[in-house]
Amino acid sequence: MKSYELTYLISAELTEEEARAFQNKIASLIKEEGGILDETRMPFRRKLAYPIKKQIQAFLTFLNFQLDPSALTNLEKKLKEEKQVLRYLILIRKPLRAIKERARAFKVPSGPSSFGEKKLTEKEKKVELKEIEKKLEEILKE
Repeated sequence: MKSYELTYLISAELTEEEARAFQNKIASLIKEEGGILDETRMPFRRKLAYPIKKQIQAFLTFLNFQLDPSALTNLEKKLKEEKQVLRYLILIRKPLRAIKERARAFKVPSGPSSFGEKKLTEKEKKVELKEIEKKLEEILKE
């Protein structure tokens, strides 16, 4: 089973209660295909950037689920049959472990780099205020 995220727009002609009921219907479609729901978010009304099927507002909602890849095509067919779904997008979710490993690969080392930088000692890091004043006076005298 793979992890997926389903993001879809529901027609704004529905009320909020009907949108929640419709979300439950979509969840039941996933369960019919043998899927397991991980997370659901309540639908919320959004203004669309451009009209979709002559509508300027829609309910936006997300579902995270696990499903066998072979059953995904059947789920997509069922989503296309639903008249209230304006648009949908199914994304493959990578496991968190893989994301953390990828982040470690791009992490910048904190020590001296291979570009010839040397590690500063404590003595070199600290500069006395008197030394700074002397150097400023020398520069200004010139």
